[in-house]
Formats: sequence, C-alpha cells, structure tokens
Amino acid sequence: MVASSKGKIGVLIEEHFDQTEYRRFNEYFPQKGYEVEYISHLWGNPQLRFGSNPDNDEVEEHVIVTKEVSDANPSDYKGIIAIGAYATDRLRYQVSVKKGQKNQAPAVVFLRKALNTEGLKVGTICHGLWLFCADSDLVKGRKVTCAHNIICDVENAGAEVIYENDGTADLVIDGNLITGKHPAVVDQFMDAFAEEIEKQEKLQKV
Repeated sequence: MVASSKGKIGVLIEEHFDQTEYRRFNEYFPQKGYEVEYISHLWGNPQLRFGSNPDNDEVEEHVIVTKEVSDANPSDYKGIIAIGAYATDRLRYQVSVKKGQKNQAPAVVFLRKALNTEGLKVGTICHGLWLFCADSDLVKGRKVTCAHNIICDVENAGAEVIYENDGTADLVIDGNLITGKHPAVVDQFMDAFAEEIEKQEKLQKV
C-alpha cells in the first residue's frame, strides 16, 4: 500500500501469469501513487495462491489473492488490467455452458461491467486479450495489439489488430482500452496507462 493513494489499479490474475508484468506492476504503480489489488475467481475460498509461468522449470513468483471478482465493483478502481500469459485463458473458463449463451465466467462478467464503466481505463498485454475474446462484443471493432500467437483469436473476435512493419504494434490506445504487444513493452504500456488515467482525472475536474 502506498502512503497517499491516488486510487487502486485492479489486476485480473490466475495461475500461469506473466512474472515480468507482475513484478513491474508491483514496482511501478505504487511509485506513481496507486495501490495494486489482484482480483480473481476464488471458487468459494477466502483466498487462493497462484504461481507465475515457470522460467527454467521454476515458478519464481506467487501471489495470494483475497479479492473475489464477483464481489468487485469496477467503479472502485482507476484502472483494470488483465495480466498476460495463460492466466486470462483460465479466467474465461465456465463450468456450465449452453448453446447461444454468452460466456458467464465471473471474470468475463466483470470485464463487461468494467468496459461499460464511464471513465474507467482498461488495459491488457500479450495474451491478456484471450479474456476479451470470450465474448466478441468486448472487442468487436476495437483497435488493439497483442502477441503474434493470438492474432487469429483476436481478429476472429472482431477486433482490428494494428500492425507495424513485420509485427503487431507495440502499443495501441483506443478510447478506454489500452493494449500492449508483450512483456518487453510493459514499461511503455504502464506509462501510457498511467497517463490515460491522469488525463481522465483532469477531465473529471473540469
């Protein structure tokens, strides 16, 4: 927790999260005056412990999450980020499915609310758009960037992936949605995310 908080950044997380993003979020946002709160579906537990992607066969980072996504209110946050790696694929899992029914995974339901919360900035890096692809209405017509290996998923969901040279763009801002290509651009992503929050704060004061 920071001494004088400007508000909270909520980060959607699950098992197999990107450790680079996790480390940098924990360093950068508190330095900027924001608290970081990790959010997940806890399956009826008071808390769950998640591990990062294994590097060199070792899980280097762990996080204990106590905030149930179903209980989270998007308006309590200045921004919401879906962390990269396979965590966001796990977050879109739903126990029961019916033909023609929109995805009802708690994290997807929360994301719908977040994207429709006025003034709230929503961001993701790398594979994080997997969570958005669980419901094409979340990304249809939006300009985004993502990891090369999920381009097909994202474009099939109706988003417009922005390309630069021989790859996807490093960073794309489309209204309240900020997307980054992969963990190598996490600093650029966080700078843009914080700047977008600050711009919104100024607009609300006018």
